[in-house]
Amino acid sequence: MAVDLCASEDLTERGRALAFDVLWRGEPARAFALRFDHRVVAYLNRCAHVPVEMDWNPGEFLDADKTFILCSIHGASYHPQDGRCAGGPCGRGRLVGIPIREEGGRVAWYPSPDLQPLSFT
Repeated sequence: MAVDLCASEDLTERGRALAFDVLWRGEPARAFALRFDHRVVAYLNRCAHVPVEMDWNPGEFLDADKTFILCSIHGASYHPQDGRCAGGPCGRGRLVGIPIREEGGRVAWYPSPDLQPLSFT
């Protein structure tokens, strides 16, 4: 079942990402969604090189040219389209992708066995 994330208009082309909380393999983690090349993509906010959060400032993931997702810690860069390492210390790694869909003016993501909504009870 899809988890509603935001209105489509909240994600502007190559703009600020929307961060959200998830459970990754049973542990709280951050994730983010952004619009790139007119398509919404979402990833776990965790560098493939060293598992640290990557944003420079809240929601700021893209490099100065707005071409790559860039880790603020060690400079690893990733292709926004598929999360593959584009350069730096991430080697052959890739970001953990989150299935996402945009429909009817809304963006939603899909849980998996490893990735679940974070509930506050």
